[in-house]
Amino acid sequence: MTPLHLAHYTQVSCVGDGLAPFRDALRHGRSGLAPCAFQGTALPTWIGEVADLDDAPLPPPFARFDCRNNRLARRGLEADGFDAAVRAAIARHGARRVGVILGTSTSGILETEAAFRQRGADGALPAGFNYAGAHNTYSLAAFVRAWFGLEGPAAVVSTACSSSAKVFAAAARMIHTGLIDACLVGGADSLCLTTLHGFASLELTAPEPCRPYDATRQGISIGEAAAFVLLERPADDTPGVLLLGCGESSDAYHMSSPHPEGRGARQAMEAALADAALAPDAIDYINLHGTATFNNDAAEGCAVGQLFGNRVPCSSTKGLTGHTLGAAGALEAIVCALALEDGFLPAGAHTRQLDPALPLDYLLASRDGRVRRALSNSFGFGGSNCSLVFGSAA
Repeated sequence: MTPLHLAHYTQVSCVGDGLAPFRDALRHGRSGLAPCAFQGTALPTWIGEVADLDDAPLPPPFARFDCRNNRLARRGLEADGFDAAVRAAIARHGARRVGVILGTSTSGILETEAAFRQRGADGALPAGFNYAGAHNTYSLAAFVRAWFGLEGPAAVVSTACSSSAKVFAAAARMIHTGLIDACLVGGADSLCLTTLHGFASLELTAPEPCRPYDATRQGISIGEAAAFVLLERPADDTPGVLLLGCGESSDAYHMSSPHPEGRGARQAMEAALADAALAPDAIDYINLHGTATFNNDAAEGCAVGQLFGNRVPCSSTKGLTGHTLGAAGALEAIVCALALEDGFLPAGAHTRQLDPALPLDYLLASRDGRVRRALSNSFGFGGSNCSLVFGSAA
């Protein structure tokens, strides 16, 4: 593919708002996870909750979109001058030439849960129930599109944990076919009771902060985040970070388990490398999907080992933020962008004893080091996989 420029990017997660606290967390292994007390739900697990989301409803012009997920998205749009960067792009290209493609898995389902608890005796939903604005996955893109007054293409990808990685591929296709000149990509996924109880019922949540790739890992820690990137065609002398390649696969091995040999994961990584016209030895860092479940880490570790051996430093950063589900792909793309820009190899947190069955060069502590090309993995339920390759424009 023709490379695209990550012209501006930002994040909001349990480690803080914007890139500064995110950099600090990555550098020093500072985790934002805490025991679960979300809306009075005392499940025996740890979560990555963003503070004060319920204290700031959307302003009146956007009240129809008000839900936790869109409030989280607004926090992301307002961090690090991202709002101003998008508006400058609209001024350059026009409102019809800037797209919005975002990822989410649960979107406004917390609002839906509340609405169902408020049903009348006849089962009717409350009078204020607004499905289009706050109760469906497209709500996220509709809100962001309205926030900026955009008139171009808008879409939401909802493929579980690969959602906001796949948006990069979709945006690249739209830009390269000439439909748009720039695209706001990323994702937002907020905590909800469906997710917390659902993963607990699958016995996938850990009773402690998650420990990816640990020999005695016990499961995931669920988090929430908003992460956004403005993608544009680069100028000849554009500094910064480039999207070099995208790879997608669908192995459909099982509804909630990856192929045990990581076949779909390997296919996605190989496709991303081919799209970037790179060999495996060109990669300097891999951000692993690394959920800390036994099956996921084993399958991904197998696939990475087959393709890269133990040569490439790698890590999962979900011990810092939790698994942010539909926002994880974009959040961890930003991890790669910061590694490329700042020249360091980011470790995760909480991992103590590496699984000897997965002989990777797994980072237990962050360190300085030149990163020219980075790979980010995002693998969703049902075998919906996506890998992205990023590189330095310098």
